[in-house]
Amino acid sequence: MSKDGFSDKVKSAVSKGKGEIKDQVGNATDDQQQQREGKADKTKGNFQNAAADFKNKVNKNQ
Repeated sequence: MSKDGFSDKVKSAVSKGKGEIKDQVGNATDDQQQQREGKADKTKGNFQNAAADFKNKVNKNQ
């Protein structure tokens, strides 16, 4: 895995973790805005992860 791919994986994990915390806090406090932000962060993390996988695959085939 390239340094860039590793960095993208770390960003993905941070976004997913942050999203999960926001989502859970939103659930606990019945804050729908917080829940939406959490879900958006988790989705962002999933896209970052997919982008990292794609970059790694491209770099591997070069």
